[in-house]
Amino acid sequence: MYSDIPKNRRKKSERKPYPTPMKVLIRRAKEEKKFRKAEPVRVVEEVPGNGLLVPELVEVAYQVYRARESLIYGLSKIIEVVPVKRCRFCSEVHIGKDGHGIRTCSGSKSRLRNAAHVWGRGEVRDVVYFPNCFHLHDRVEKPRLGHDERSKTSRLPAIVELCIQAGLDLKGYPTKRRRNPVYSVEGRIVDFEEAEIDQDPLLEHFHPTSQSNGQDGKNLGDLSIETLKSWLEMQSGAKKIMEKYNVQTCGFCPEVQVGPKGHKVRMCRASKHQSRNGLHAWQEATLDDIVGPNYVWHVEDLHKSVLVNDLKRFYGKAPAVLEVCIHGGAPIPDEYRSMLRLDVVPPECDEVDLVA
Repeated sequence: MYSDIPKNRRKKSERKPYPTPMKVLIRRAKEEKKFRKAEPVRVVEEVPGNGLLVPELVEVAYQVYRARESLIYGLSKIIEVVPVKRCRFCSEVHIGKDGHGIRTCSGSKSRLRNAAHVWGRGEVRDVVYFPNCFHLHDRVEKPRLGHDERSKTSRLPAIVELCIQAGLDLKGYPTKRRRNPVYSVEGRIVDFEEAEIDQDPLLEHFHPTSQSNGQDGKNLGDLSIETLKSWLEMQSGAKKIMEKYNVQTCGFCPEVQVGPKGHKVRMCRASKHQSRNGLHAWQEATLDDIVGPNYVWHVEDLHKSVLVNDLKRFYGKAPAVLEVCIHGGAPIPDEYRSMLRLDVVPPECDEVDLVA
């Protein structure tokens, strides 16, 4: 019914769909194995697989980081005016004065309530969600974190870790930078560069300054426009970085890891985790895995009556960030107009049976 919105898994035992078809992954693995046998010792030339940075993505990494900071700051100010509600038993979010009446709750004791939501006050993290991952000091030579190293390694939002690996220098999260590419010896990565450089020459002119200072004193409309602009800029920039830098996600739970491989920490509690001894079932991640958009029902007027369960097929949906910014005064982007179903006029409750 909503073809432009990612569908949730019907069962918890179902695995997330693969972004790249399995046949393509198998063919790539065979070609890589054949190439490794033909040339067992070689210099890795592909960037960033050889440990070097992609020059054109360094500036994008700083833009994504600044856009994220600006987004969080803008949302924290907008939700003081635009009400945000969240169900106390599930992850459902609604933008409006009162929660909607659509019965889609799947939380605790939802059957006793006939799947009705119990609404409470929402926060910024309910509007947009940034899952955490482990920080990697060296993404090439040691891309996998062991189970015993979990308590010694810091965690941070995955999108920030993606920016760090793409060139962002952030205090408190040291990352190894290289001048020369690494070697591949029979599939194993070997680094002959002994000394670690203090700073990559590509990063001399970049500084992770925040954009939130420029939003002080703006009215609600201008602040919503800037916040929506930051959201779109962060998404487009992260998508560009993910084309070069690998991000992994578990096929059964929300855990993500930025790097060529997933970690070995046994912390999965999703379906079939006993057969994996708690290890995650890693696969290629998508943008929604590192930036949770949290789709909500679209409401034209915040002060109108709540949405009705019988008319849910006539309502549109949108990312919660977009819905908040729209009610704050931002214009609707063209790519989201079909998702919001602006051309559909919901009928009255007594007219549902008359609609085809």
